[in-house]
Amino acid sequence: MSQPAPPAGTGLRISPLTPDLLDDLGAVLKGSWGASCWCLYPRFTDRELRELPGDGPARTRRRAVMTRLAARPLAPGLVAHDGDRPVGWVAVAPRPELGRIVRSRATPAVDGAAVWVIPCITVTPPARGRGVAVALIGAATAYARWAGARIVEAYPRAEGERGAQRPSDDSVYFGTEALFARAGFSVARPPVPGLPANWQPRVAMRLLLDGTGPLP
Repeated sequence: MSQPAPPAGTGLRISPLTPDLLDDLGAVLKGSWGASCWCLYPRFTDRELRELPGDGPARTRRRAVMTRLAARPLAPGLVAHDGDRPVGWVAVAPRPELGRIVRSRATPAVDGAAVWVIPCITVTPPARGRGVAVALIGAATAYARWAGARIVEAYPRAEGERGAQRPSDDSVYFGTEALFARAGFSVARPPVPGLPANWQPRVAMRLLLDGTGPLP
């Protein structure tokens, strides 16, 4: 079975991450929250990240882990290119693989459904405002569907009265409610009450992949 094609009309080439694209992923993450993280933050707790095996500094060991993930049959995410220039990254995986997401009080399971999750999305500053993020979400959703997912979920920053003062684009690596709404997602649960005041309010949003529409 062939992998899904990138969204039409975007002018982008969106590809599953493979080991030979690690430098391109690094170029997208350079200068952002993910420069040393290599997008492992959703998968591991702080302690687990500190204790990753291998030699060298943390950044080197994290790159090695992401390289191994990229060598698996199911990629940990997708990289967008505009021509030869890498411009974006989106992570997508079955929820049980994302240990920090599973454990966090801000992102508890909505219900018992098996879901895939889009935990992170990054677009390089020169490419922002051109629809790259929505295209990446669409490609990640298509990839999850191709892999057998029936529901894709995300936990973006809440909008309007539910949301706090808007932070910088680089710090909202989990996306925004408006962004995922543009990609066809609907709110499945409002922000979890009773969390620390300095935490960004996050909604749970879903997209059903079987054509029946959003879950209530």
